[in-house]
Amino acid sequence: MNEAVVIGGGIAGITAALDIAGHGIHVSLIEREASIGGHMAMLDKTFPTNDCSMCILSPKMVEVERHPNITLYTCTEVTAIEGEAGNFSVHVTSHPRFIKEEDCTGCGDCVEVCPVEVYNRFDAGVGVRKAIYKAHPQVVPNLVIRDKDHCIDCGLCYDVCGKQAVLRDNEDTEKDFILNAGTIVIATGYDVFDARKKTPYKYLSIPDVITSLEFERIINASGPTGGKIKRISDGRVPKEIVFIQCVGSRDIPLGCPSCSAVCCMYAIKNAMLIKEKSPDIRVSILYMDIRAYGKGYQEYYDRAEALGVRFIRGMPGDIYSTNGTVSVVVENTETKEVEKINADLVVLSVGIRPNEDASAIAEKFGITCDDTGFFSCADEKCGPVKTLKPGIFIAGTCKEPMDIPDSVMEGGAAAMQAVMTMMRG
Repeated sequence: MNEAVVIGGGIAGITAALDIAGHGIHVSLIEREASIGGHMAMLDKTFPTNDCSMCILSPKMVEVERHPNITLYTCTEVTAIEGEAGNFSVHVTSHPRFIKEEDCTGCGDCVEVCPVEVYNRFDAGVGVRKAIYKAHPQVVPNLVIRDKDHCIDCGLCYDVCGKQAVLRDNEDTEKDFILNAGTIVIATGYDVFDARKKTPYKYLSIPDVITSLEFERIINASGPTGGKIKRISDGRVPKEIVFIQCVGSRDIPLGCPSCSAVCCMYAIKNAMLIKEKSPDIRVSILYMDIRAYGKGYQEYYDRAEALGVRFIRGMPGDIYSTNGTVSVVVENTETKEVEKINADLVVLSVGIRPNEDASAIAEKFGITCDDTGFFSCADEKCGPVKTLKPGIFIAGTCKEPMDIPDSVMEGGAAAMQAVMTMMRG
């Protein structure tokens, strides 16, 4: 059977699909969101080169859509996997877009006339979107989706669409079907740590305490503020910004024992972007240990110091709001001095955690999870992308926290294992 299924349309899944398809094997790429791209599409820049994230990702997304050996399924979820290597049956449910996909051109006329605004999950809740929308300008496939839960059925989108591509609720339904495949690659990605669980940092209680993902959308030129750094509470430009590291990482009482691998570097990246945009803003990073382990990472850290980013080795026990600022008291464990910082904006560097439904997904797919909740591989040394079920492979952050280059590498590794499985018959 010359068919493969890749589950998850982030950078690891995209890499796996393109590599498998390049060997003449037809790939069905399944993504439960309305667009492929995953978390990488939300980022502004990537470390340590500060290259534009979408400049790297967008060509790959378009290539996936145009590749003759890849069939793309969005708004689609896998409900079960049956069979064995060489003869899998993948049960799939396709959720309605309430759009005629063959007629929609993605022009956005319907979005402009829609009167409803709700929080945009793609903007991490900082920005808003319409009830009919595209999550961001470079979605693949280039189609809108109508959110029937928030749609007031005013009829404006039906009237303005020249192609008559907008469907009513009863004109589009869920569809169940089965895909047959000889091999499967799972690259379902990750969730970020819920910062509300770190109660001393008062996330959502103090408006100007935000997560790193929210800050990524604020600093992004296509984000809700157009890339302008602003406070959430009043829209003013902050004069002092504090990053607090290891929120949801290396925290045994909260059940997050591992390092998330990327938090130090993305905090340094965002601190550098702040300094490049607004050199007058004071930036401090409060940390336990700086883990700049990759090629060029230490030099990246040195560049941040040269730009004036302060690194304070110490973690605050508590923070509180006072006179329109956020007071952060921290002991610098290197100098033994206690410092009080009146920050205008506090950014919590949240860690990488398993998908909320990872254990349920593992049960559906017939694979296992490790003690931390991520999917477990067959052998860390000899089979890092293999699962205990032959013919099924895992790649990227569904397996463990890792950065973008490592996710790309694992996507390629899983693809080659899948190809070799197919070649063996």
